[in-house]
Amino acid sequence: MFSLTDEQLLLTRRQFLGRGACGIGTLALAGLLNNGRAMAATGSELPWRGVISPYHVSPRTRRVIYLFMAGGPSHLETFDYKPKLVEMDGKPMPDSFTKGQPIAQLQEKELRCFAPQYGFKKCGSSGQEISEILPHISDIADDICIIRSMQTEQINHGPAQTYINTGTMIPGRPSMGSWILYGLGSECENLPGFIVLTSAGGGQNQPIAARQWHSGFLPSRFQGVQFLSKGDPVPYVASPSGVNSDQQRDVVDAVRRLNELSNETVDDPEIATRISQYEMAFRMQTSVPELMDISNEPQHIRDLYGVKAIDGTFASNCLLARRLAERGVRFIQLYHRGWDHHDRVKQGVATTAGLVDQASAALIIDLKQRGMLEDTLVVWGGEFGRTPMAQGDGRDHHIRGFSIWMAGGGIKGGITHGKTDDLGYYAVEDKVHVHDFHATMLHLLGVDHTKLTYRFQGRDFRLTDVAGELVQKIIA
Repeated sequence: MFSLTDEQLLLTRRQFLGRGACGIGTLALAGLLNNGRAMAATGSELPWRGVISPYHVSPRTRRVIYLFMAGGPSHLETFDYKPKLVEMDGKPMPDSFTKGQPIAQLQEKELRCFAPQYGFKKCGSSGQEISEILPHISDIADDICIIRSMQTEQINHGPAQTYINTGTMIPGRPSMGSWILYGLGSECENLPGFIVLTSAGGGQNQPIAARQWHSGFLPSRFQGVQFLSKGDPVPYVASPSGVNSDQQRDVVDAVRRLNELSNETVDDPEIATRISQYEMAFRMQTSVPELMDISNEPQHIRDLYGVKAIDGTFASNCLLARRLAERGVRFIQLYHRGWDHHDRVKQGVATTAGLVDQASAALIIDLKQRGMLEDTLVVWGGEFGRTPMAQGDGRDHHIRGFSIWMAGGGIKGGITHGKTDDLGYYAVEDKVHVHDFHATMLHLLGVDHTKLTYRFQGRDFRLTDVAGELVQKIIA
């Protein structure tokens, strides 16, 4: 007589259908894994290739290096000189600028104009105006496009960083690096396709949440991997004492088989991630130590960056960024915490600039002389700017107009795009919203921002939400 087991009695219709589909997937997975042992051992397993095929538009760049100045650099001391603000120093800020506008920490306080604390000079044959505290970036003026008309929507650090990284203030959405890795895949087999490095110094070190490089509702294989500044860059990357590579290979294979068994009974959408990440971790035990060993870097290159060792500084992270780019990593993000100057802005901004100026310029020079700048997009900027009004001897957060720069990867060098008003408060010409910036970055990578979508909870989401316009004037 026909009878059902206890397990079958508990099997729902959804589980039955899921297992049926899972069985088909397991056959394909088994085929891949059984090619398996030798393939993974030699590192020939193919990395994720992305969902965009063919490209929507002809790509101008292959990878992105994002130099994120966390805390909000003052545009008024770096890239946007305002003589009128010098004239107005100490005078009341006109109500016509500030009435009804969001202000972070200056609410209900007397708002007085605060002059730029440093002079600017015209740099390069292009004559771009750059602050005297950035002498090395001044030397690459003809290679960079300064955007003075950036605008964002969030005025406090955490939400503002989330906004510029994910296109929304809502935590849990995919970061731009995750979107790019999902869309285009990686060109690197032995390192993650999205890597994050952090450094600090020069100001209030605002914390950086891991959600800034999280994959959100995309599969977790697309989230950024943070390399630590000191010690092993990745925990447990070194083999345990007394354990050789063959023994570790056996452990990885055993875990893989356990995952396969689990996949036979549980419809787990993260199964591919789990298997691929174990394999990646195994390969990284060879690739990461080689990456961190800069003994083969010529002395003149170390001097160019101002690097003596891989020590977690912004300078050493910039050198690592170039080495990661050479190895095919798709999205490399460097955070430097130290730009939040609510007080002593004159001293603070100069100190922080001194920590990042040389290496930022060195990265452009190094990429250019290697022929890599033309297909590497470099971005330099923070989550917002600083107010033209004084907060004691510092500046508050500001979102209505601030500066970033971009270089390489299809960007016109030696131009300044957009401008703010005479006091540096509002972007008034060629405004560039965060969504416009994201749309342009994706375009340079060969992606139409309206077509890179992911269905989640019944809706097609994208990095630019329902907005974003291509900033055509900055594209070469």
